[in-house]
Amino acid sequence: MLNVTIDELQRDPLKYLRQVEAGVTFVILQLDKPIAELRPVSSNSKQLRPFGLCSGEFTVPDDFDAPLPEDLLSTFEGK
Repeated sequence: MLNVTIDELQRDPLKYLRQVEAGVTFVILQLDKPIAELRPVSSNSKQLRPFGLCSGEFTVPDDFDAPLPEDLLSTFEGK
């Protein structure tokens, strides 16, 4: 990681962006304090899971959205 001040960055931003494209990471300093990091975006292009991947492996019961029994509901509510 290299350090760069805001003034240096403002003088020639394309110079630093080209280096970032090449894989360099910069810590941006303001008054000798690090305030930000400029680094390449990782290209973790994960493939989306296909729709219906587990189709047929689970069946939603008919009473899935039925109200809970009173004793169980009381337990959840702390009664």
